[in-house]
Amino acid sequence: MVLPLQPQSVTKVASDVARPSTGSAANQRVYRLVDHRGDPHPVLDDLYETLDAAWSEALAWWHGERGPAAPPVGIGVEVSTGSGVWRTLRHPEG
Repeated sequence: MVLPLQPQSVTKVASDVARPSTGSAANQRVYRLVDHRGDPHPVLDDLYETLDAAWSEALAWWHGERGPAAPPVGIGVEVSTGSGVWRTLRHPEG
């Protein structure tokens, strides 16, 4: 999957609205950013409505920290599942 390299507008999910669970709201997918170990990212620990929103925020932060000629992005993306667990969509590079 090729993701855009330019940040777009970011749409975050209120942290008390859509956490993965086994309840009826579990059908709504949310996304989160993870670090190189697969743990929730220590700075970008939030929930996003779309993969594009999560990845845009990751790129903006990464380029702000490392500069425009940054090495591969060391941030991954996970999505919530209907059973209340997280599935990795994109592993951190590098």
